[in-house]
Amino acid sequence: MKLRVNGRLHEVDAPADMPLLWVLRELLGLTGTKFGCGMAQCGACTVHVDGNPARSCVMPVSAVGDHEVTTIEGLSPDGAHPVQRAWIEEDVVQCGYCQPGQVMAAAALLKAKPRPTDGDIDAALSGNVCRCGTYPRIRAAVHRAASGR
Repeated sequence: MKLRVNGRLHEVDAPADMPLLWVLRELLGLTGTKFGCGMAQCGACTVHVDGNPARSCVMPVSAVGDHEVTTIEGLSPDGAHPVQRAWIEEDVVQCGYCQPGQVMAAAALLKAKPRPTDGDIDAALSGNVCRCGTYPRIRAAVHRAASGR
């Protein structure tokens, strides 16, 4: 089956019901997307499918079809995406495990709503769990990315 991931076409030999997460990690070697709960509850596996956040742990690869998948590796090859820069500048990361999913959710939010309120941020990222509790820094980083600072 053919998949378009991070702007490149890939041919993968995967069962139709294999979760996209495992295709990305195991078959394509894109390990930035993390396995968390396996039930679409924690957000660690968040990727973009046609620019919209999606939980790759429960999405069968057959559901991707001709849609474009973007992983944390494809958001910006050199880390220059405004959300990635803001994450560093606000020193968001503690353990870091949830951060690829958090960044992908934040990037999708800013694409849809360039000037989000605190409520918008909280709602858009509410399904992304951070066990370290870096939520205030996450919110600050989203505001920083939105402002272009």
